[in-house]
Amino acid sequence: MNKTIAAFVAEFVGAAALMFVGGGAILNGLDLVAVALAHGLILSVCVTATMHISGGQFNPAVSVGLALIKKQSWATAAVLIVAQLAGAVVAAVALKSVFAPDVVAAKQLGATLGSLSKGDSASMGMVVLLEAIATFLLMFCIMGTAVDPRGVGKTAAVGGFGIGLTVAADILCFGPLTGASMNPSRSFAPALVGGYWDMHAAYWIGPIVGAAAAAVLWKTVIEKSEERA
Repeated sequence: MNKTIAAFVAEFVGAAALMFVGGGAILNGLDLVAVALAHGLILSVCVTATMHISGGQFNPAVSVGLALIKKQSWATAAVLIVAQLAGAVVAAVALKSVFAPDVVAAKQLGATLGSLSKGDSASMGMVVLLEAIATFLLMFCIMGTAVDPRGVGKTAAVGGFGIGLTVAADILCFGPLTGASMNPSRSFAPALVGGYWDMHAAYWIGPIVGAAAAAVLWKTVIEKSEERA
C-alpha cells in the first residue's frame, strides 16, 4: 500500500508540475521555443526524479499504453490516471488564481489548443491524427529509454531527458496546429477549470491511440526481435 501511495503522490506532483510550468509559460506570453523548452525541461527532471517510484508517467495515454502491453496492471494504471488528472487540475486552479483574468482568458488558461482546434469535423479528424502521431513518437521514446531494460541499463537518468526532448520537439512541430498536448490530463485540466472544451475528445482519442500503437509495436516487433536473436 505504501508503494501505491508513493506512486500516486509522484504522479500527482509530476502532472501538476507539467501543467503549472507548461501552462505558466503560455500564460506568460512566451514564444513557441520557450513554451517547448518549459514543457520539455520540467518533464525531463520530473520523470528522472520519479522513474523509480511510479515510472514517471504523468500521462493517461502512457499509463494506458503500458497496461495494454502488461507492463503494469490496469488497476495500477487507473490509480495513476486519477493522480495525473487530479494533479493537473490542482495546478490549473493555481494558475487561474495567480494570473489576471484577462490573461487567463486571452491565453485560455494555457490550454493545449492549436489553429485546428476550432474547425469542423474534418479538422477534428486531423487533430486526432496529428496528436496520435506526436504521442506515438513520445511513447516510442519512452519505451526505448525508460521501459525496455536494454535501453535503461545503468543510464536511467538519461531516459527522463530523452522523453523531455521528445516533448519539446513535438511542441515545436505540432504545437501551432493542435497545441501538441500528447497528454489527456494536460488538456483536461484547463478544460475543466477554464471551460476550454474545444474538440476535447480528440485530445483523449489521439494520444491514447498513438501511445497504444507505439507500445504494441515495441512489444511485438522490437522486443520480440531480441528474444528471437
